[in-house]
Amino acid sequence: MYHASRTGTIEVIAGVMFSGKSEELIRRVRRALIARRRVQVFKSHLDDRYGGITRISSHTGTEIEAAPVDASAEIFRQVRPDTEVVAIDECQFLDEGVVGVATALAGRGVRVIVAGTDTDFRGEPFGRMGELMAVAEEVSKLQAICVVCGDLACRNQRLINGRPARWDSPTIMVGGGEAYEARCRRCHRVPRQDEDQTRIL
Repeated sequence: MYHASRTGTIEVIAGVMFSGKSEELIRRVRRALIARRRVQVFKSHLDDRYGGITRISSHTGTEIEAAPVDASAEIFRQVRPDTEVVAIDECQFLDEGVVGVATALAGRGVRVIVAGTDTDFRGEPFGRMGELMAVAEEVSKLQAICVVCGDLACRNQRLINGRPARWDSPTIMVGGGEAYEARCRRCHRVPRQDEDQTRIL
């Protein structure tokens, strides 16, 4: 169904872990519900932290119900004709089709809100977040606080047994405070294979 009375939009909430992305998505969804909009919420099935696979939960404990999906095409199939707002969390885990899905929904007059980590633990672009930011009407780039020096954090520091994960570690590893820290560019460490791990913070 095409919502002729509305212009669809794409809003992207991006940033490092612990920056409040899920909390901001939940806030926008709740405001849409207060405004009596018809809302559907989705999340990557890979994220089973905190509230489990059928809930979006922030690190501070706020949560909402969400439908888990393992492919972007599932979102397009599940969106009802009368839905006015579609929210998608942990978008970095979804396939390349998510950009087309978000664009198509916006073209139908739907307000699309996506949230995700825009860089991986190496500090490189993560999934399709960069493309989504490029086609969005609105981008909110959130930052956390570096746990080492207290500056603004722009990197996800992955830890394995308390040590920085090596460059050749798998890109996707779901975790929370036990496996990741927010760090600034200066304090972020990703040792190469030939580096002495004992000398790295």
